Amino acid sequence: MYLFETISIVINLIFGFVLLMKGGHVKPYLNQRLINIILWIFLILFALNTIGNILAKTNFERSFAVLTLVFSILIWMILRNKEVKP
Repeated sequence: MYLFETISIVINLIFGFVLLMKGGHVKPYLNQRLINIILWIFLILFALNTIGNILAKTNFERSFAVLTLVFSILIWMILRNKEVKP
């Protein structure tokens, strides 16, 4: 269980760092194309997670569908924005 939680934390830190690079708040160590590819991967993961949550058996898990849908929409909005901050 500790291994799965550690992997989850590391993936979330990478996601946050990629978002900071995309927003221009951190010096981009990756080119914009790679940043966009990573964000597309996260968008697909959140979209699939939304579908999985909708099809879940418990109401508690279904309630997370709203949250993952919002995350998917926000990532889509970030990817649509072509403006790159200096």
